[in-house]
Amino acid sequence: MIFGKTIVVTGAASGIGKRTAELAARMGADVIGIDINEPAIPAGRFLKGDLSSPEGVAEIAMALPDRIDGLCNIAGLSGRAGAVKTLSVNFYGLRALTEALAPKLRDGAAVVNLASLAGYGWRTEVERARDLCDAEGFPEVEALVARHGIGDAESYPVSKQVLILWTQRAAHQPLFKSRGIRVNAVSPGPVETPILSDFRQVLGDEKVDGDVARAGRAGIAEDIAPPVLFLCSDAARWINGANIPVDGGVEASINADVIGF
Repeated sequence: MIFGKTIVVTGAASGIGKRTAELAARMGADVIGIDINEPAIPAGRFLKGDLSSPEGVAEIAMALPDRIDGLCNIAGLSGRAGAVKTLSVNFYGLRALTEALAPKLRDGAAVVNLASLAGYGWRTEVERARDLCDAEGFPEVEALVARHGIGDAESYPVSKQVLILWTQRAAHQPLFKSRGIRVNAVSPGPVETPILSDFRQVLGDEKVDGDVARAGRAGIAEDIAPPVLFLCSDAARWINGANIPVDGGVEASINADVIGF
């Protein structure tokens, strides 16, 4: 499936990123993990890096080798670090790294973005998402946050709304499409990882518990890593621009309530 492929995983020190890196290595991939924190036991090679600034992104991109088969953009913040840093890491740093690595991605490579069920409302907030997505490069995030009045508590959902929109755009961007590079997203529901306690503080227990109730249980990292790596594989060669919910059926349940079916 991904045997022999070179797979880069951001956020590889904990949670879904850690499990994705471990599973990829077990499946025979050459794994390069990236994180601001060093993992206790790296799965493959490890590169310390910070996605929150243009300089940090440039350092990561320069250190990575050519001929990458898959880029798994999993690193992310919950919102507790503030709106500016959350948007910087969850979207602008992610996008900047992906675009910087485009020349190093093989023809037919795959990019997989970890979005979220929290980005569900991107259609109703499409004007804001479009404006944030239209800001090129690594912009002055503080100015964008101020212009849209984005508070810390809503910065995580906003970052994922923009990421879902950009995933669909990027799938048809010549930078990627001209070389057959696929860009997709996976949107987990509530997952039992270290960041879940942060979500309870940022989003509230009622929201988190409600989503868990819809699914029947919280997910675990082992539920999310396989779909991420599937999208990196040749088996997903005709999947492009998709946002795949991996949430125990939560999105379907919300759709039923919202649309009324």
